[in-house]
Amino acid sequence: MNTLGQLEFPTPDFSHLIRADFDVIYEPAEDTFLLLDALESERQGLKKVSPLICLEVGSGSGVVSSFLATLLPHTCALFTTDINPVASSKTAATGNQNKVILNAVVGDLVYPFFHRLKENIDILIFNPPYVVTPPEEVGSNSIEASWAGGDNGRVVMDRLFPLVNDMLSDEGVFYLVVIKENNPEEIQTMMKSQGFDMQTLLTRRSGPELLSVLKFARSSDKL
Repeated sequence: MNTLGQLEFPTPDFSHLIRADFDVIYEPAEDTFLLLDALESERQGLKKVSPLICLEVGSGSGVVSSFLATLLPHTCALFTTDINPVASSKTAATGNQNKVILNAVVGDLVYPFFHRLKENIDILIFNPPYVVTPPEEVGSNSIEASWAGGDNGRVVMDRLFPLVNDMLSDEGVFYLVVIKENNPEEIQTMMKSQGFDMQTLLTRRSGPELLSVLKFARSSDKL
């Protein structure tokens, strides 16, 4: 597990969030910090892409997008979605706490921006509900919805995969957090059929979970 302050770029300040907030939104945890590490490792490559538009799906506390804002030029606009109105509000608040602007919207996956940002997203990020759970826990009105992934932990993320090609710019990249039970090899095959190559950036064990951050970019022969 990464601990606060180990990154060259510090973990965003989320001290404005109180214990009760984490009864309704996802609290930054091992998967969050692994994703921050992965994004920091990509910093030089991301700067070369000169991203103008970034979108985080399922922003939760807003820590990831606030961190991304510190890595990128100020010319990059950062958008977030979360189906939970409280999470969307807290995301905006975390941006304010860290003096960055996060355009936080309540909505499902990329749909609030589907027409507006189609083929224009340079960085797409999703730390999805990936835990294998009973199907009825997926999309509930409780905190379980932030981690409940149903069968294979893939119910929510499988809904996003067909939309990635439509949303990304030509040089756009997609970062995804998964666990072993999500069958990353199957995800790789699925995304390959859409013209994307997959790279495993980081892998780390957290208790019983083997977490990984995957990166998808268009195959060179598709550009």
